Amino acid sequence: MSNDPLLQPYTLKHLRLKNRIMITSHEPAYPEDGMPKDRYRAYHVERARAGVAMTMTAGSASVSRDSPPVFNNILAWKDEVVGWMKRLTDECHDHDCAVMIQLTHLGRRTRWDKADWLPTISASSQREPAHRAFAKMAEEWDIARITQDYADAAERMKAAGLDGIEIQAYGHLMDQFWSPATNDLCNAYGGSLENRMRFSMEVLQAIRDRVGPEFIVGIRYTADEDFAGGITKQEGLEISRRLKDSGLVDFLNVIRGHIETDAAMTDVIPVQGMKSSPHLDFAGEIRAATQFPTFHAARIQDVATARHAIATGKLDMVGMTRAHIADPHIVAKIRRGEEDRIRPCVGANYCLDRIYMGGMALCLHNPATGRELSEPHVAAPAARKRRVVVVGAGPAGLEAARVAAERGHDVIVFEAANDPGGQVRLTAQTPRRAEMMQLIQWRLAECERMGVAFRFNTYAEAGTVLAEAPDVVIVATGGLPHTEILAEGNELVVSAWDILSGDAAPGTNVLIYDDAGDYPALQAAERIAATGAAVEIVTRDRSFAPEVMAMSLTPAMRELQARNVTFTVTWTLQAVERDGNALIARLGSDYGGAARERRVDQVVVNAGTRPLDDLYFELREGSRNGGELDHAAFIEGRPQEIVRNPQSAYQLFRIGDAVAARNTHAAVYDALRLMKVV
Repeated sequence: MSNDPLLQPYTLKHLRLKNRIMITSHEPAYPEDGMPKDRYRAYHVERARAGVAMTMTAGSASVSRDSPPVFNNILAWKDEVVGWMKRLTDECHDHDCAVMIQLTHLGRRTRWDKADWLPTISASSQREPAHRAFAKMAEEWDIARITQDYADAAERMKAAGLDGIEIQAYGHLMDQFWSPATNDLCNAYGGSLENRMRFSMEVLQAIRDRVGPEFIVGIRYTADEDFAGGITKQEGLEISRRLKDSGLVDFLNVIRGHIETDAAMTDVIPVQGMKSSPHLDFAGEIRAATQFPTFHAARIQDVATARHAIATGKLDMVGMTRAHIADPHIVAKIRRGEEDRIRPCVGANYCLDRIYMGGMALCLHNPATGRELSEPHVAAPAARKRRVVVVGAGPAGLEAARVAAERGHDVIVFEAANDPGGQVRLTAQTPRRAEMMQLIQWRLAECERMGVAFRFNTYAEAGTVLAEAPDVVIVATGGLPHTEILAEGNELVVSAWDILSGDAAPGTNVLIYDDAGDYPALQAAERIAATGAAVEIVTRDRSFAPEVMAMSLTPAMRELQARNVTFTVTWTLQAVERDGNALIARLGSDYGGAARERRVDQVVVNAGTRPLDDLYFELREGSRNGGELDHAAFIEGRPQEIVRNPQSAYQLFRIGDAVAARNTHAAVYDALRLMKVV
């Protein structure tokens, strides 16, 4: 038996968990019609198969019709959920993995114009900033109705064979009653802590009456809202004691903070460039004070920290949720002694940010996550070994090389630069985003382990490639910044890349025109503003940086607002002209004939990239497929079999930004779904 603290079993009530690693409740937004169907099940089963002790579904499943999901949550108020949850649970149980679900009523954390158009409900009429709905103050008949809904939902989950449930109480209805900041009731449910907890205690009692004493019931809750007027740490300790002493719950899953704004939620669930495991010690204090089973998750993305949390007794079970989005096989790799091969979570938060923007969870680093029904986490061996030449060692090229090598092909990578990384190397120039280089480092290490040959400092031309007698050529040469966007004065501007790379020194009074809405403009602004320069970011969009989603925007905004950077929306940069030592930037508008001018000493343009595709076109006519991609085969996961030139020995494809400017996830997804069948 292993001495690793993470691999020790743990008994929660009657439930024996085979190790100390869990996936905490989260909603990847994969439900169909509010149900956890095949895609949802495959996502959890992949992680169960790899050895995680417990997976918690939903973040959170809605118990009532007047708690409509603001993203694609499970509808636990429907009876049909039982069958779908049973299938998921049974398959996870086949791999000795326990299953729970998180249940909630969102309260004011939703909108009235969703689903049935019922008013949101809370313990006050205050608007939640994130979702902007003014709530109805709950009447006692509402409380009785919702209490019944919780009990009904819990009974459904017991009927589905789950091992337990978790009640959500941070930012949702239950702790909206708890918090003095969000409870304006003047009856038995407002005022004192006992009154503010009355609703939750009634819910927990109703659940316990319905599911019986053996079914596991826990609660994920905020034990310190960490803002003036909210639940204090001292009050949170008292809430923790009362929950334990009630005898109604079997574990505490501890949160610190509040989530009603994007910035506040980012402090609860930190992203790239923020402190790792910031609330672990706090959770340990709760465990020490209560001597009660305590779980916790908040940017515990590495095995060493998780091991420390268990070994020092801070936690009984450690949540590694986003880490398992990046690599579902963490436990299996620990058991095999391959911790160094774990695909690291880089904190890019593409997963959660996409959910909160109405999409589904995808991993910037791992394109197979959420696509388990179609994309492999480990590619199958190829029937025939082929010689694959990849040009470009950015994320797309390295992923293509990695998957090809994993399938057993002979792979050579050409890279013009001295080091791998492509655009990611520029991204990582901002210290807060340095973790992005792990996208490259992990792929490079995997490629080297599998024998991929690298030719750095080699500018590959057609002859260079063809001299290798390839069967397949992958052009992953990326793109170059596009700045030719003005009616006049294009020669007077620099690109955001120029600022990040150091090729252009920052000015002292700078206008940044952002026509792409992604990271480079923000990063350039940060670098320039750090010198003390005056910076204005101008965009034609209705909001700035629309491609940088809510939580990931938070650290950048904190930095830029502290530097007094100005943001101007709905204006276009039309021309730049020189005026002595200064530049005149002429602005126009898509909304009419309005015009403005800015007198600055530097204009920086971020307008995306254009493909660096000369090599592709040099090789295209001589290729077997004429460079053509069969879209249907690409989408359906079938081999590429187009033949335009039967005499040719090689197929030719281009991927990532060598096709069109997109993002890192698109680049590695291109590579995976092409190379898994090559």
